[in-house]
Amino acid sequence: MIVYPRKNIFILLSTTLFFYGCSTTLTAPKVNYSSYKINTTPFIDSSYTLMLKPYRDSLNKTMNEVIGFSTNGLTKKQPESGLGNFMVDAIKIMAEKKLKSKIDAAFVNFGGIRTYIPRGDVTVGKIFELMPFDNIIVVQTLSGNQLISFLNIACEKGGWPVSYGLTYSIKDKKLSEVLINNKPIDLNASYIIANSDYIANGGDNCEVLKAIPKQSLNYLIRDALLDYTKLLTAEGKPINANIENRVTYAK
Repeated sequence: MIVYPRKNIFILLSTTLFFYGCSTTLTAPKVNYSSYKINTTPFIDSSYTLMLKPYRDSLNKTMNEVIGFSTNGLTKKQPESGLGNFMVDAIKIMAEKKLKSKIDAAFVNFGGIRTYIPRGDVTVGKIFELMPFDNIIVVQTLSGNQLISFLNIACEKGGWPVSYGLTYSIKDKKLSEVLINNKPIDLNASYIIANSDYIANGGDNCEVLKAIPKQSLNYLIRDALLDYTKLLTAEGKPINANIENRVTYAK
């Protein structure tokens, strides 16, 4: 019997495999997928659905709850709209109740108004659509100069809704005239305004407000709108608001 050294065996095997690989063509077997079908029906876990049903039903019931009625419906537009007036008046009135103090004016940025209020029943869900963000009402004390700077930003953007108590006019995207409590702004006086935390923290180019101390009411704007709507309904009033020339374009 011939005994080959291990090294020679390794060389022999390597050589054999090399020539075998060179002389043999390996072909992958053809696979026919015609018998495979994709199930497009989504998988539904009945136990999971059953578990969520009480929560879903409760949410639907809450969102469909009717809390008011609008005779004409409310839509947004610039420089002033009934919908904008409704929202800022709600912020001002409900913020004053929370603060237990007077507020000179309340604002909402035009881009923050996300939809409209249709004619007819006003539901909780509709208010959520109107204000889907968890923005909180923030109160700040501004000097007359700071208030004018802020209003100029609103003017550059075509005019933002403002609550009753303040009126302003716009000319060439700049502040033309402003009255607060039927008087011209005193540059050295202090004015208390309510805004969203988004705007008060410098959002929508409102850097002028960012450094001014803020008092959070821990009160969502959405909750203020809900509470104000319920308040009007309790008083037998519809969810309506008129154009009052609070914001105008100067000629």
